[in-house]
Amino acid sequence: MAEIDKTALFNIGYGLYVLTTSENGKDNGMINNTVMQVTDTPTFVVVTVNKLSYSFEVIRRTGKMNVNILDESAPFSVFKQFGFQSGRDVDKFKGVSFTRSENGLPVLAANCNAVLSLKVESYIELSTHGLFICSVTEARKLSPTPTMTYAYYHANVKEKPVTTKKKGYVCKICGYIYEGEPLPEDFICPTCKHPASDFEKITGE
Repeated sequence: MAEIDKTALFNIGYGLYVLTTSENGKDNGMINNTVMQVTDTPTFVVVTVNKLSYSFEVIRRTGKMNVNILDESAPFSVFKQFGFQSGRDVDKFKGVSFTRSENGLPVLAANCNAVLSLKVESYIELSTHGLFICSVTEARKLSPTPTMTYAYYHANVKEKPVTTKKKGYVCKICGYIYEGEPLPEDFICPTCKHPASDFEKITGE
């Protein structure tokens, strides 16, 4: 059987985005790193969203979303605001400045260099995630600042977790610490909803 080294997938380049949605007067947003343009004429974009997220539910019901493309000016607080808490429980836009695109969805006023408004045209089930195939209804550049890549985030923005006095496993995405042994194979991070494969063992004492 051919070898599958999942760390090889880490070399695929990704950007980081805030997907924004709205339903019944409630605005929401989530951090996402799986957005890709797949055709030019017509312009189609695919977005993969974790099915456990509140945003997934809203997109399935409303059929639309905005992709706010984060740039290198985005501080860690943006990721905490939109990625480390659930829109089911909190107002993700409390204290956040934003405008609206023609589809009525939020557009961040800072820390993003472009926004895409998407209309869902079709949907594919991917086990833990859903793949939305979307047409672009609006696209605007907002700043010349370079796009925030996943690699740039990990090297320059993400806060390093303090693990020296704890034993267990740490989420490589958000820094959540699971204390105990072993880490269940089906464990899902309660903060960022990533699976056990995105955890690494804490080796420090």
